[in-house]
Amino acid sequence: MKQRRFGRRALTALIALLGLGSGYAGAGGFTIYEIGTADVGLATAGYGARAEDASTVMTNPAGMTRLEGTQVLLGAQAAYGDIRLSLGEVAPDRAAGGGDGGNAAGWAPGGGLFISHSVSPGLKVGLAAGSNFGGVAKFNDDWAGRYYVQESALIGISLLPSVAYRVNNSLSLGASLNLMYGSYKNKVAVNNIAPGFGDGELKLEDKKWGYGVNLGLLYELDSATRFGLTYNSQIDLDFTAQAQFSGIAPGLSAVLAARGLQNANVNIGIKVPQGVMGSVFHQMNARWAVLGSVGWQQWSRFGKMDVGVESSNPTSLTTNLNFKDTWHAAIGAQYRPGGAWLYGFGVAYDSKFQDSSNIPPAFPANDAWRFGVGAQKQSSKSFSWGVAAEYLYGGSLNVNQHSIVPVALGGRGDLTGSFEHTAVYFLSANWAWKF
Repeated sequence: MKQRRFGRRALTALIALLGLGSGYAGAGGFTIYEIGTADVGLATAGYGARAEDASTVMTNPAGMTRLEGTQVLLGAQAAYGDIRLSLGEVAPDRAAGGGDGGNAAGWAPGGGLFISHSVSPGLKVGLAAGSNFGGVAKFNDDWAGRYYVQESALIGISLLPSVAYRVNNSLSLGASLNLMYGSYKNKVAVNNIAPGFGDGELKLEDKKWGYGVNLGLLYELDSATRFGLTYNSQIDLDFTAQAQFSGIAPGLSAVLAARGLQNANVNIGIKVPQGVMGSVFHQMNARWAVLGSVGWQQWSRFGKMDVGVESSNPTSLTTNLNFKDTWHAAIGAQYRPGGAWLYGFGVAYDSKFQDSSNIPPAFPANDAWRFGVGAQKQSSKSFSWGVAAEYLYGGSLNVNQHSIVPVALGGRGDLTGSFEHTAVYFLSANWAWKF
């Protein structure tokens, strides 16, 4: 029994240390490409074809066949999100009282650990741990949109045992088992209606394991050109959270109980989408290389995560989100002036996954541009390190939420405005060892 408890605690500690928390939903749904590696400086250009270090265990497991011996890469990063809502001028925006909610983002850590080991020249095994899925938004509890959201957090942290095999001089195949630990939390204020009562609160929270596979192919046309193709399967995170109401007025509490919503088990049903990405790497000459990527992800099957209560007629606690499938494109380059340094830069675009005219305040993200720059130094045959920075620009996001019933009668109220010039800034560092 003690050994089992120790094992669970050790696994929890590993997840906390390697997943490093959260990140922001920046574009392409809740995909986070930034995991503290050199790919940050390339804005994901060549994501599945670069295969120059152990981070390929996560980006394309087939790329491990290009690595010799045992290689370890540790990546760490800090991200700062600037996501603020400018409220509209329409009077109903003020009906619930409160301010603009402040910055919904702020600081968040990130990163990962990646290990590749050569069993033989053609057979490699590896392990990756990190978070490349999720989103967090947190507003002041008493803000004007509190009946829509106060806090929303969805985080997926993956452990990826992997294997790769070189079929011939050109073709390599790889596969990973994606063991994802999902954490879900949502908190929203409840309009009590009854005089003399302040706001109540509804909180949903759960943690679940989900399972999927990542498949990779790497084709090396020659020593200068290679192509990568990856497929990530859908992962079901079957969150079931008990509705935790607090501070609810007696009349509303009786209605919720009569409707079967008081202390109900709520099926959230999140699906991490399947996706495909193709990548290319081409060494033009001794100094310059160009990289590119294109991808698609099936966000239209994401599921439910929008939480709220219409106190005048409480019939459901969640709403299905009609997200759209997304596509991704990136292009970049590497420059080696001679010596130990390698510089990289890139630009990427992810398409919209929401209706741009009405973004729910719990999900202040849509399409986005990424601009990255980085540098790597080979300090010795067995050790290298690098730094990278990326600017993610999410543009302006319109909010146009309306409730048929006014706040005074138990509605959630109207909330209009815009998240102006949303942005996330990433700064990362990585250290790599060869044994």
